[in-house]
Amino acid sequence: MSVNSDLLGAPYGASTRNPFSYVKVEQIDRDVVTPWLTLDEITNQINLFEDESQDGYLKALELAVRQAIEDYLGLSIFSVTYRVWYGAENLAASPVCLDLPEVSQNQYPSLSGVTIERVAYWNNAQPPVLTVVSSSQYYYDASGNKVIIQSLPTTINSQMTAPIICDYTTAPNPLQTYPVIKQAGLLLFTHLYNNRSNTTEVQLKDIPFGVSTLLRPYKPLVM
Repeated sequence: MSVNSDLLGAPYGASTRNPFSYVKVEQIDRDVVTPWLTLDEITNQINLFEDESQDGYLKALELAVRQAIEDYLGLSIFSVTYRVWYGAENLAASPVCLDLPEVSQNQYPSLSGVTIERVAYWNNAQPPVLTVVSSSQYYYDASGNKVIIQSLPTTINSQMTAPIICDYTTAPNPLQTYPVIKQAGLLLFTHLYNNRSNTTEVQLKDIPFGVSTLLRPYKPLVM
C-alpha cells in the first residue's frame, strides 16, 4: 500500500510541531569586545583601589559576568548574531514569512531591532549550491518579528530538511544601562572574584536581595 508522502509532511514525515516557521536556530557570533562594567565600577565594588596589577584578570572576569547575566535573562545585552534554518514548507504561501527567534528588541520601538545580514537558500543542483537572495527582495517587519520575502525561486532544494537560512544581528539592549541590572552584575562579579574555586567548606546561603532577586523582574516569562 503506497502512501502520499505530501500528506505526511514530505519529505520526512509529519510537519514540525514548532508554532513558528523555523526549524532550528544557532548563535554564530557574539560581542565579546565591548565592556559593560567599567574598571572604576569594579574596583569600587571590590575595594581594589590604585592597584592595576589585576586589570587583565578583572577585564576577563567582567566578560564572564556579562555573559552569565545575559544567559540568565535569556536576553543579549550587546549584539548577537544568529543563523536560523527554515524548511521548504515555508514556500506554501506568498509572500514568504520567516519568523526570527531570540529577538527581544521589539519591545523597544526606538531601536532598529535587528540587522538582516543574509537570506540564502540551497538550490536543487547536484551538489546543492548556497544562493544568496538580493536584499532588495525582502524586508524586516518589526511588528511581527519576521522577514518578509515577496517570493523565492522554485529551484530551492525540497529534499533538504532546512534549505533556507537567515543570518541576523540583534541590536544592543537598553537593559545594559539599568542600574539594577548593573548592580546584579557587580554582585555576581564580587562572588566570582572572592570565590575562585568550585568547592567550599562552609554552607552558603543566598542573600535576600541577591543576583536572582534583582534580575527576576526583567526575565521574560515563557508561556
